[in-house]
Amino acid sequence: MKTAVLSLVAAAALSVPSTYASVVSSRDSKITPITVKGNAFFKGNERFYIRGLDYQPGGSSKVEDPIAEPDTCKRDIEYFKELGLNTIRIYTVDNSKNHDECMKALADAGIYLVLDVNTPKYSINRAEPEISYNDVYLQNVFATVEMFAKYDNTLAFFSGNEVINDGETSNTAPYVKAVTRDVRQFIRSRGLRKVPVGYSAADIDTNRLEMAQYMNCGPDDERSDFFAFNDYSWCDPSSFTTSGWDQKVKNFTGYGLPLFLSEYGCNTNKRGFGEVKALYSEKMTPVYSGGLVYEYTQEPSNYGLVDLGGDKPKKLDDFDTLKKAFAGTKNPSGDGGYNSTGGANPCPKKNAPNWDVDDDALPAIPEPAKKYMKDGPGKGPGLSGKGSQNAGTKSSGTATPGSGSVTATSSSSQGAAAGLRIETSIAPMVCAMLVVISTMFGASFIFMLQM
Repeated sequence: MKTAVLSLVAAAALSVPSTYASVVSSRDSKITPITVKGNAFFKGNERFYIRGLDYQPGGSSKVEDPIAEPDTCKRDIEYFKELGLNTIRIYTVDNSKNHDECMKALADAGIYLVLDVNTPKYSINRAEPEISYNDVYLQNVFATVEMFAKYDNTLAFFSGNEVINDGETSNTAPYVKAVTRDVRQFIRSRGLRKVPVGYSAADIDTNRLEMAQYMNCGPDDERSDFFAFNDYSWCDPSSFTTSGWDQKVKNFTGYGLPLFLSEYGCNTNKRGFGEVKALYSEKMTPVYSGGLVYEYTQEPSNYGLVDLGGDKPKKLDDFDTLKKAFAGTKNPSGDGGYNSTGGANPCPKKNAPNWDVDDDALPAIPEPAKKYMKDGPGKGPGLSGKGSQNAGTKSSGTATPGSGSVTATSSSSQGAAAGLRIETSIAPMVCAMLVVISTMFGASFIFMLQM
């Protein structure tokens, strides 16, 4: 009897075209996840260059999540498409809210997301890195990572943004690198898609190269997947040599990780975006993988492409200038001369006061945070959370090299598919089947299943 009844269940499953079918298909994504090969990003077998924009309406004065409100993000996606973008960067999201609709809309438009995992309340405090690197902080970070790793169009996670802004604050580097290690370990331990993890450095010459080298030295479990930095040195009218970009290419030639600009677009003078043609030329693509223009909305700093003061975004002059620059600049053919080998480099030597880091020793993950690797972080606190900088348990010592390695994935190690199609889990499908069949055969059907 049970066999016959279960056959009816299977048959009914094929005839359930209602809401569950639409929910499942709504989460399916046709966009190809971005991967790392050598010192470059790839979309399948095709070299991928970031043509992007920094997107945080309201700026730092009005912290909001722009992809938690479908009407807002869908409105702005039309402008992204007009600009010819393939990537946006968001500095702050609310990990207590749902982002399915906006992430799907971005994916349908062929647009990827580079996401900062920190928020103003949950971040490393450069003045007190030892205290602010704690389990409460990591719970928030891991909740964001687990939420967004399931989307095929999440391109990368920033473990930190401009934490180091001079020589004196370079001593926070071990904590930035520890967060990078922890996020990468969390992704592998939870069986999530291996979204690249790296750091966004400030636009300073003091220790930019040392920080890049530092994030790419030591054991594999401690190294970044990429490195990015902000660069406002090309101020129109300028050139590849006048801006000093030629020297940066020279300095980073041979670097083993993908490198891109996390912010660019100097506004000292009227912006002509002449750097776009240089950035995607063969003079730079052996080392660089594109960049993100700062920024979408007009804020007090006057970098905006659109003004949100009215009923809908008003295009400013820079919008049309950037649109023209992107349209007139093609990517190089082939692989752009990337370094297919990649690999680590030696750790930079201490050079105080510019680089005040002794070696590659990193703080161990705070003991209470270890459980998140196996059990998951739970629900994120969101933007209304109490904050973490003076809360929780800090690290109790120095990590053993290789402690971030994962020898076996957890029970969720089905990988990307497990997270990308969460609605296809068996429970809701069975419930739907039972509803359909009990309607057809009556309540006695439920009793027969238990026989």
